[in-house]
Amino acid sequence: MTGEQTAEWAERAVREAEAEFASGTVTEAGTAPEPGASPSREEQVLERIERARRRRPKIKETQITLAHGAGGKATQTLVEALFLEAFRNPALESLDDGALLELGSARLALTTDSYVVSPLFFPGGDIGDLAVNGTVNDLAMCGARPLHLSAGFILEEGFPVADLRRIAASMAAAASRAGVAVVTGDTKVVERGKADGCYINTAGVGLLERPVTLGAAQVRPGDAILVSGPIGEHGVTIMLARGELEIEADLASDTAPLIGPAAALLDALPAGVRLLRDATRGGVATILNEVARAAGAGVMVDEAAVPVRSEVTGACELLGIDPLYVACEGRFVAVVDGDHAEHALKTLQADPLGEGAAVIGHVQADPPGLVLARTAFGGTRVIDTLVGDPLPRIC
Repeated sequence: MTGEQTAEWAERAVREAEAEFASGTVTEAGTAPEPGASPSREEQVLERIERARRRRPKIKETQITLAHGAGGKATQTLVEALFLEAFRNPALESLDDGALLELGSARLALTTDSYVVSPLFFPGGDIGDLAVNGTVNDLAMCGARPLHLSAGFILEEGFPVADLRRIAASMAAAASRAGVAVVTGDTKVVERGKADGCYINTAGVGLLERPVTLGAAQVRPGDAILVSGPIGEHGVTIMLARGELEIEADLASDTAPLIGPAAALLDALPAGVRLLRDATRGGVATILNEVARAAGAGVMVDEAAVPVRSEVTGACELLGIDPLYVACEGRFVAVVDGDHAEHALKTLQADPLGEGAAVIGHVQADPPGLVLARTAFGGTRVIDTLVGDPLPRIC
């Protein structure tokens, strides 16, 4: 969501809240406004937003749109109102990057993902290494050591064999770097025009070797929030690689396996890591909103502390996009015990994939369920979950 969209939504929330207050409407807590009291503008906005978020998710659209795959509000609603309702079970309930399963004495993590990126080849990578890295990263964010992958290919009639060979070689190299093996798979071919060359689905299984429990439920006020490096490089690279914009920038995708820095952080802080989440669709902003909502806490981000390369900032400013919503494929968000934030930061920075890590904010008690950013001008703004589909087909 752009700043303009956020402002418009906030203004609407204020108007609605003012109308309710003026009419003496009873609040969610069941109490009427104190006689003569007048809620501040900020209180009106936050209360209105919180009430909207407490409503049960409901799909209003009658057809699937691109926004349903963008990782923002529409995706969240689709998953919770349709898929979670259809398949509800304890392993699925947390809606984390992977399911945690127990088989005898072994604890496993299982994840799956599909890749429909366009273009298939881009600076810094291609759909093949993206599929491997994305899946092993989901396992690493669960605290697991990735072991095995499956690979399913949906190919369009007429797709060049040379391109498929290149993609397979890229996947093999990425799997080797990550220390995993592709052990099973499937291939389907559809008629010309029924796909965009090549789609890939991967599933992965990993072993949980540490006695850790990660997730938003572990987050508490006082915790620190870190990112493992500069954000937004993958999404902007993909956007520029399409050639639809007359913008040139020296950028490459950040796609990479995050097993090393994630494991280092878990080893350095055995009891201090609350959550790990790779910042893919919806970007860092969407992760922070998921954390705030699930933990029932507030999140405060220092905009000046968020690492963003100047090339990404420049492209985002030209397009009216907030870098916090742009996808990464080699960066993750970590929430750690606030007392160990400095140790966590040094641990990440010691890894080549975490050299640009930074502490970007903290968790606080209020306002519950909301993410706020402290701006360079000294004020604050609401960072909501992504609305719409500003960057389609980025993974």
